[in-house]
Amino acid sequence: MSDAQSLSAGKSPPWLTIIGLGEEGVAGLGDEAKRWIAAASKVFGGARHLELAGSLIHGERHAWLSPFERSMEAVVALRGTPVVVLASGDPFFFGVGVTLARHIDPVEMRVLPAPSSFSLAASRLGWALQDTAVVSLHGRAIDLIRPHLQPGGRVLALTSDDEGPAMLAALLARTGFGQSKLTVLEALGGAHERVTLQIASEFSLSAVNPLNICAVEVVAGEGARVLPLAKGLDDSLFEHDGQITKREIRALTLSALAPRRGELLWDIGAGSGSIGIEWMLSDPAMKAIAVEGSAERAERIRRNAANFGVPGLIVVQGTAPAALDGLPAPDAIFIGGGGSEDGVMDAALAALKPGGRLVANAVTTQMEAVLLDHHARLGGSLIRIDIARASPVGAMTGWRPAMPVTQWSWAKPEFQEETA
Repeated sequence: MSDAQSLSAGKSPPWLTIIGLGEEGVAGLGDEAKRWIAAASKVFGGARHLELAGSLIHGERHAWLSPFERSMEAVVALRGTPVVVLASGDPFFFGVGVTLARHIDPVEMRVLPAPSSFSLAASRLGWALQDTAVVSLHGRAIDLIRPHLQPGGRVLALTSDDEGPAMLAALLARTGFGQSKLTVLEALGGAHERVTLQIASEFSLSAVNPLNICAVEVVAGEGARVLPLAKGLDDSLFEHDGQITKREIRALTLSALAPRRGELLWDIGAGSGSIGIEWMLSDPAMKAIAVEGSAERAERIRRNAANFGVPGLIVVQGTAPAALDGLPAPDAIFIGGGGSEDGVMDAALAALKPGGRLVANAVTTQMEAVLLDHHARLGGSLIRIDIARASPVGAMTGWRPAMPVTQWSWAKPEFQEETA
């Protein structure tokens, strides 16, 4: 029995059909898609989708509601009834299919995708899609493009509306990428398709179709804010008041934290937010919560997160351990400040998921004593990091040692032994 057969064995035929539409509407649909639309008792989609396929729809039309979750509930409530959902292009590439799959078993679905806007854009430009960074800025912060701005790179960015290309051009110009080529591809596949190439710093395109995707050929000017791909980013890239885990220590700390895709980090005593930010830069699926007692530093962390293209970093202003109450359980914890305060280490150890990692750094003797005690009781890895930097000594150069850092790394056991 094939995988497809085994998945559907004993199951009823799919009741939900998800159909991808292009801007050409009905003309771009195959016969199978047309039959399912015509046979559906209920058809869901955006107002534009319902209009594009209007000549085929015989059942009830349901435009997406706000908030969108209400529509998801309405679709799920119709389980067993022939339902069609109309989507843009490929429903499972930044599309509604992803949301539906959180509520409905894939074996209950029949999916007929169309080319995504990314595929259409790549075909117009002759770009190898597998070598191109793709990012959806639709309904999301435009800062998400920042990590992809690598010299000589190519990026396809889906925007939210007619103002998206101008906003993107402005971001490129102010971050040192103003000479990048910015191609705006509008209403791809439809009668109003338009492809326009401009230099980002000279962007002047007007009356842009809200359905657009931007292609960026990245050119980095002098002083461009390029984010290196290695861990331990230069301290000067961060806005900080001196409360920052320095780049060499940060690189070793992130190595000890051992990020894995999709994990959640607590950064306790976050300072500038550098650890949480670099954790999130490891992969788009990474999540982090920065806990910081100072209101001024908390705002600074938010600015840093935006400037590094990880605006999803959650900032909790408050002092541990009280500020940790109610937060989702972390896969990893970094304690960079406040770890010697009463209850902080105990709360962190209790909250950490089984199998999770905790890394704590100490520069004070008080915090070092805490780490030595925990290492003696719980085990783990204990290292001392000494770094010296070359600095002027009169007319010559000598080594100036930085404050040594004691680092304790520990993994919580997957299974705790029961005690009598």
